[in-house]
Amino acid sequence: MTAKHAPTVRELLLEAAATIGRSRSIDHWQPSQSRWDAEELMIEVLGRPLDAAMRRSAISAAERRRFATMIARRVDGEPVAQIRGHFEFRGLDLHVRRGVFAPRASSELLAAEAISALRRAPRQRIGVDVATGAGPMALAMAHEVRSADVWGLDISPAAIRLCRQNARRIGAANAHFRVSDMLSALPSRLRDSVSVMTVHPPYVARNEVRILPREIRDFEPLHTLTDGSDDGLGMVRELAAAAHRWLRPGGVLLVEIGTYLARSCATTLRHGGLVDVRSKRDSLGVTRVISGLRPR
Repeated sequence: MTAKHAPTVRELLLEAAATIGRSRSIDHWQPSQSRWDAEELMIEVLGRPLDAAMRRSAISAAERRRFATMIARRVDGEPVAQIRGHFEFRGLDLHVRRGVFAPRASSELLAAEAISALRRAPRQRIGVDVATGAGPMALAMAHEVRSADVWGLDISPAAIRLCRQNARRIGAANAHFRVSDMLSALPSRLRDSVSVMTVHPPYVARNEVRILPREIRDFEPLHTLTDGSDDGLGMVRELAAAAHRWLRPGGVLLVEIGTYLARSCATTLRHGGLVDVRSKRDSLGVTRVISGLRPR
């Protein structure tokens, strides 16, 4: 850039995406991810969408400095959601914070499956999300199925405080949150009546945490990454075994899992006594969700 030329938004985005793409602290799992990261941070700086006219325009020196600071944080591995302080999940603007597992766009498939199952439920509609984190799954279910009674559970008090704040912000009065080790704090009156149970478990095997990208290893709480098991399926086994006490006959357990664990997860659900076990792929053809039903 010459001293006389103020860079356009487009030029800043191209440079930022290239810089992010060179970072060794980030899992570059999708080719377009670096560009998406840069655009999301620019939108945060500008406070408005990046239409064609905006991309051709220049921005102020103060905005360039703020953008550069955000890009430096991203290059260091800090997730975009934590840099922004919020994340849009199925149209809901949710607050996030360090120390609470941040929502992922990849979890929208799990939400879609859960919402569809809730809408099909023939009687009282009850949804439960285990290891809820910032609450995206529970809040999406509560927001899109207003007739449902939805419960979000997490072992972290900080996570539950954040969930309750997010619920108040979006007006989800039918979403309830409790500090809970697995299902321990779920009201006993819900036994045999849950329509849908969801979980995005900490599925990294105990000895694999150290090789995770820095953006995950250093910026997410350890208990949200691994359950301490050798295969990453400890929580899934426990939920599959407990599902019979909580799901109504025909109720579904939905598990978001790494694609490399999909077959093992499906086997775990079958061993737990669930039936009609199926897998669901996302728009990229990647298996993301495994489901199983309590026998009728």
